[in-house]
Amino acid sequence: MPVTDQIGDFLTRIRNAGAASHSHVEAPKSQVKVHIAEILVDQGFIDGFEVLPDGVQGKIRIKLRYYQKKPVIKEMKRISKPGRRVYAPVELLPKVHHGLGIAIISTSKGIMTDKQARQFNVGGEIICTIW
Repeated sequence: MPVTDQIGDFLTRIRNAGAASHSHVEAPKSQVKVHIAEILVDQGFIDGFEVLPDGVQGKIRIKLRYYQKKPVIKEMKRISKPGRRVYAPVELLPKVHHGLGIAIISTSKGIMTDKQARQFNVGGEIICTIW
């Protein structure tokens, strides 16, 4: 059965692998997932990622980060879903846990964090929040 929400599946794989204390997790590759993984590395939520060739699409392998044997990612929540898209102007972009977490936003200037979107003064689709 095909997955209808590729990003939601990607976030769930990361969340479940962290809960099970796995060192890494693999998911089918897409450009959006690569951009999300780059943001997670830049913000220190994961140790790294690599793109693996696997037929036509390829896979992305995420190396999870732990602190004192607990996953660094406490919560990942999908906000905008295929059945209900959520958009916000720059003034209404969420501050996740009073600035301790991040929101990943898809804007006209690319996929970025909520802080970067405020710097560029652009709003967009709120993909997910991570804390």
